[in-house]
Amino acid sequence: MTREDILEAAAQVFRQKGFHGASMSDIAQAVHLQKASLYHHVSSKQEILLELLDQALKLLLERISAIVAQDLSADQKLRQMISEYLRILDENLDLAAVLLFEHRALERRQHARHVPNRDKFEQLWRDVLAEGVAAGVFQCEDIPITARALLGLMNWTITWYRSDGEKTIQQIADDYSNLLLNGLLK
Repeated sequence: MTREDILEAAAQVFRQKGFHGASMSDIAQAVHLQKASLYHHVSSKQEILLELLDQALKLLLERISAIVAQDLSADQKLRQMISEYLRILDENLDLAAVLLFEHRALERRQHARHVPNRDKFEQLWRDVLAEGVAAGVFQCEDIPITARALLGLMNWTITWYRSDGEKTIQQIADDYSNLLLNGLLK
């Protein structure tokens, strides 16, 4: 039994039951350990939650930062970022659900530690939007609101998307990119 096995199981339990609905016994049962044995690996649900949030943001920061660093136009970067972000959410549904829905369960001290990483991730999106505005590619009057609206649109996808559904995650990413970059007006 590895710590990674425990974290993976905890993400699944948190996704199914929510942080507050999940117990350490539920996590122990998911990894076939006695509750007391689980405490040899982790000290608390808060520790698990914070580690899962750190893990999710590390993955996102690495993969989205790599796109931001490329020598591409801002609109090309944004399309790739949208596609990669949705792919990450799809490939890591349990971890994504914890990141998007359970962060509010962090205690104040852990939350204060989490927020700077979350803000770094949002800043990547703001930077590409600002780059596009500066290059005359985007018309964007409020970059922070635009970044949050885009992230909100993508984040909500995990509540309704099904891999066996009508569209692939890439098709949805393309639709989102077209909506953002082309708008609704004819």
